[in-house]
Amino acid sequence: MYRILDIGCGVGKYKSNKSNVRVIGLDRIFLPDVDVVYDLEKLPLPFKDNRFDEIRAHHVLEHVINFVPLVHELWRITKPNGIIKVWVPFYSSYHGFSHPTHVRFFTPFTFDFFCEGTYEVCPNGKKLFNLKRRYVIFSKGKIISKLNPIINPLINMNQEFYCRFFAWTLPASEIYFELQVVKDE
Repeated sequence: MYRILDIGCGVGKYKSNKSNVRVIGLDRIFLPDVDVVYDLEKLPLPFKDNRFDEIRAHHVLEHVINFVPLVHELWRITKPNGIIKVWVPFYSSYHGFSHPTHVRFFTPFTFDFFCEGTYEVCPNGKKLFNLKRRYVIFSKGKIISKLNPIINPLINMNQEFYCRFFAWTLPASEIYFELQVVKDE
């Protein structure tokens, strides 16, 4: 059985069409798609070590105050070589600033600290993840997203250049990360 945890699922829990996939929805309030009611600020999470093959966090991590400890918990409950998929607002996006419960901003390089084993965020300087994919998405809007096939490849050709020189002039909407869990077996 392939297990997926969809944190902050709300009423839109991820649905898989594969029969061998079990999706567990977690949110802090009870809603129809929520299987586990739990506040991500209260750690540890109520799951055993190495429980999930995949974790999905779709626009939830920007709401979490205790971000670094939560990332450690997501690492703990994900199996070795498991995947964590994250969607967050781009740091210069008006969506990032307009929502009253957002407490942090993300750049394409936010998870590099966990992938490089930076001492401030990783115990003993051991990396927690391999970065499998990092992709900046220009727009989610119905009209402006028609520019995505042109602008997304340009932005992602050199994300650092884009962030340094164009992020505030031509702000993107969101960032997608795909992280592979690294554990000593």
